[in-house]
Amino acid sequence: MGGFILRRVLYMIPTVFLVSIVTFIIIQLPPGDYLDTLAAEMGEAGGDNVAVVEQLRAQYGLGEPMYVQYWKWMTGILLEGDFGISFEKNVPVTDVIWDRLGWTFAISVLTLLFIWAVALPIGIYSAVRKYSAGDYIATLLGFIGLAIPNFLLALVMMYVAFKYFGQSVGGLVSPEYLNQPWTWAKVVDLLQHIWMPIFVVGTSGAAALIRIMRANLLDELYRPYVVTARAKGMSEFQLLMRYPVRVALNPFISTIGWILPTLVSGEIIVAVVMNLPTTGPLLLRALLVQDMYLAGSLILIVSLLTVIGTLLSDVLLAWVDPRIRYQ
Repeated sequence: MGGFILRRVLYMIPTVFLVSIVTFIIIQLPPGDYLDTLAAEMGEAGGDNVAVVEQLRAQYGLGEPMYVQYWKWMTGILLEGDFGISFEKNVPVTDVIWDRLGWTFAISVLTLLFIWAVALPIGIYSAVRKYSAGDYIATLLGFIGLAIPNFLLALVMMYVAFKYFGQSVGGLVSPEYLNQPWTWAKVVDLLQHIWMPIFVVGTSGAAALIRIMRANLLDELYRPYVVTARAKGMSEFQLLMRYPVRVALNPFISTIGWILPTLVSGEIIVAVVMNLPTTGPLLLRALLVQDMYLAGSLILIVSLLTVIGTLLSDVLLAWVDPRIRYQ
């Protein structure tokens, strides 16, 4: 198992390196850069901006070739943990993103737990009680969850919470707790707010995994080994959890590889709608103004999450199914 994990970790290194190159190139593809946007804004204000822009271009190294800019950016990350400077905010990228990354990871992990807690039991029930009323209801709710855009669901839930329950909407805490030290009252207020983005972001993922779990389990329930175990007198619950559910979990576990980055990147519109202090609005703004080091760092982190998610799914699959270790 140790060798299996080591091989997967070694595969991650060239993957992340290639992703960083592609990310940097894509961000540089649009014509112009941040200073061109700044010059246009200063020109509209009627200022003489040529000398200022040239000074900033020399300061940030934007006049250098792309490969030189990439080399400085990547060596700064690897050797000093320096992700560069945010042009718009004129502060290190790390100072801008770490606080928002904490909230993003917290919401993503809680959403992932919510997805699994909902999708696993409902998917098992839908497969075992195939074509029952509960199965039809779960199927209907699953299709609704897949069909409704997250931002639309967020708007509806915010309206209902404000109109009928008098709850402040937008953000993770009420306005009176902003920039206040953490107290028990603030924690309670956070819990009253954080469930909504978790539910909104996790709805589509849970709906998709319910369908996946149902389909996988239906493929296993009528296999000969299940019939044999039942004929030997094994209890239905023990039989279900020991054999078909364990096999059906393989594709279910492999979805971690795409769920983690989807949760982080897919909450951008939801974060804008709900005014969440996460990386989504920050990435959107960085892309709009071509703040390349900030945007590149955020995209690199999302890409790294994809690789880490794939590693976790590989390790969990090897743990659940020993056959994978020997392949």
